[in-house]
Amino acid sequence: MKIETALKQLKLLSKNPKDMRLAAESWVSNFQTLISIIMSARTRDETTIPVAEKLFKKFPTSKKLSKARISEIQRIIRPVNFFRNKSKNIIACAKKLESDFKGKVPKTIEELITLPGVGRKTANVFITEVGESGIGVDTHVSYISQKLGWTKNKAQHKIESDLKNLFTKKHWNRVNSTLVRFGKTHTSRREKDKRLKEIKKVR
Repeated sequence: MKIETALKQLKLLSKNPKDMRLAAESWVSNFQTLISIIMSARTRDETTIPVAEKLFKKFPTSKKLSKARISEIQRIIRPVNFFRNKSKNIIACAKKLESDFKGKVPKTIEELITLPGVGRKTANVFITEVGESGIGVDTHVSYISQKLGWTKNKAQHKIESDLKNLFTKKHWNRVNSTLVRFGKTHTSRREKDKRLKEIKKVR
């Protein structure tokens, strides 16, 4: 596929509510951004955001979260899926940030994935929020990319590679947020597939 075609399709995908806040967006610090992204895995943003806000009122920094009792964190983040495992991960992540990175969240994929609870998708979504270039591949990105013919792969790292080869670097940061907003706007599979079929015709 030509990049010109993919960019036209990306533009059509972007025609969704701009005031739709995603879990990765609009936090006061890089630490809060990262923790919110970790908690958002397999959980709706509408659930993650208020839970994260409650968490950060009591534990706004990695230093404070690193000293938290796991029982208290579990109680606060209980509404998110896999809250027990995520409670362990975010405390461990905060501890590692304090011990290895002086409380500052690193901005490279290689360093980020050394943190508990952080895989390539989370790392990529984070770096795009702090001004670096990346493409986070979640279920929305995976599904829509395959439907539009941007990739034939199903493995996340291969989809990421295909999208980075398809789009020039200056467009990478638009991909995840655009496709996630599209996926959240078109909630029924039938409606989504119908719209994607129309977008796929664009040349």
